[in-house]
Amino acid sequence: MPQPDQHPPFATLDAAEVARFNALAEQWWDPHGNFRPLHQIGPARLAFIRDTIIEELRPVETSRLRPFDGLSVLDIGCGGGLVAEPLARLGAKVSAIDPAPDTIAAARNHAATQGLAIDYRATRAETLVDARETFDVVLCLEVVEHLPDVAAFVKVVAGLMRPGGLLIASTINRTLKSYALAIVGAEYVLRWLPVGTHQWNRFLTPDELAATFEGEKLMPRKPRGIVFDPFRDTWALADDTGVNYLMAALKAD
Repeated sequence: MPQPDQHPPFATLDAAEVARFNALAEQWWDPHGNFRPLHQIGPARLAFIRDTIIEELRPVETSRLRPFDGLSVLDIGCGGGLVAEPLARLGAKVSAIDPAPDTIAAARNHAATQGLAIDYRATRAETLVDARETFDVVLCLEVVEHLPDVAAFVKVVAGLMRPGGLLIASTINRTLKSYALAIVGAEYVLRWLPVGTHQWNRFLTPDELAATFEGEKLMPRKPRGIVFDPFRDTWALADDTGVNYLMAALKAD
């Protein structure tokens, strides 16, 4: 089994969370398993990512099928590759990292069956900073709500962005509504997620996340929510950021 690099411990990683997701490695591509919510929000989340990258970095598309040709993308906390794979199909040169080695093995295996060349690594963002790697786009999707120190993590992320680069994050707002839906509803009632997947006190409001970005001289954009329609059993982008939301930020040139 591949081993992650032995980087000293940081406040940017929770070992218990890594172990939790590592144990679920073989379930990433099961649309009816523990990662069903990520499969469901996938189309809306990818639409936001695609539109934001084009608006901020590619206002004039060179190709409708492969609009990200020539762009380097880093997916931090990539899991099984649910976002890395479609971005590779859109032409991006994708690097994807996760500290859980079994998760990375599952991601590599799935990409191989799809004929996709994705640079998967069982490593941490700090290691890439040490190697002075930078990227046009950095993704942190459903990551920050699992971290003990978000400010320390964003500082690391900022070091991985090239001047003029783009950061896209998605997370959960800290509201009574998110407690009711994302924890009580999703974990205890509907059983969409294993109990204990989320800790409400680690959720960030959009203003808090924006302030964290600004602390690293990143310029946040207006957040967008992702809302669930129980009648259609689908998720869509919306102005309501009361539970799930996405936010982009640019690094100055």
